[in-house]
Amino acid sequence: FLAASVAGAVSASKIVYFNVHGTLFQNKNTNKPVQNLRVSDAKNLLAHYSMKIHPKGFALVDLDGNSPQQQVLRTPGSMETLIKVGYSMVALEKGVKRAHILAPENGALVQELYTRDGCGTLISRDIYEGIRRADVNDVSGIYDLIDPLVRAGTLVPRPKSTLEKEITGYYVYTRDGLIVATGQLKRFEGGFAEIGCLVVNKDYRKGGRGDAMLGYLERLSLQCGARKVFVLSTQTMDWFIERGFREVSVESLPPSRQAMYNKKRKSKIYMKEIDGERDLDAAELWWQNQLSS
Repeated sequence: FLAASVAGAVSASKIVYFNVHGTLFQNKNTNKPVQNLRVSDAKNLLAHYSMKIHPKGFALVDLDGNSPQQQVLRTPGSMETLIKVGYSMVALEKGVKRAHILAPENGALVQELYTRDGCGTLISRDIYEGIRRADVNDVSGIYDLIDPLVRAGTLVPRPKSTLEKEITGYYVYTRDGLIVATGQLKRFEGGFAEIGCLVVNKDYRKGGRGDAMLGYLERLSLQCGARKVFVLSTQTMDWFIERGFREVSVESLPPSRQAMYNKKRKSKIYMKEIDGERDLDAAELWWQNQLSS
């Protein structure tokens, strides 16, 4: 608890906890280690085991009874791990961006911080809060947001009828009920996905909302099995290049998207291959540092 408080006070970007018992999380369906937890996931985990961290630093748990949750808490390694999750939450609430929980093994710290896959569990703040799948009630807001770019020729026209028909592929970033950013995700065969119509309200472009929307759509792509994401535009693409995209030819697109390519529009194609969630975690850390610098 003291470490979490100090980390927040000095505006640390990371805090690392070691588990004495070496207990870590494992996906019960795949038996693979759980490498990432969002704040919402960690909160749900603590709530499931009825654990809270008191403002003075000690853990509050209910060990009375014989429920499966209480039996888990009686295991020293499990109890320790959950307490470290609780302390990690304290650190994140105080402004720390990431918390790592590791087993005390030789080279664990170096592997966690300097390799793509790491070796422990990373808990990070939920930068995607406010992003959700769009519904028919969002059609007018999306239309108003993208209309200036449509009139400028930057985006292809999207009538409200088209938006309504394709609305399940759109996502919106809202603030106080206002749609401040939007993006569309289309999945294709062969592990490909297209990100389109990525637009941020001009009054909110300095808050990292474009990066948040892009990162959110990239994570959705990865969850759907699409490791190759691409974007098309007739405009300059420096913003995407800075975020790991590179220009490719039409032949690099999946066959069904090649058939739909508008040769008259002559859009440039930029593609990015996602190696895994840790790859996206690194990208998030980069742009968050850019915003704070």
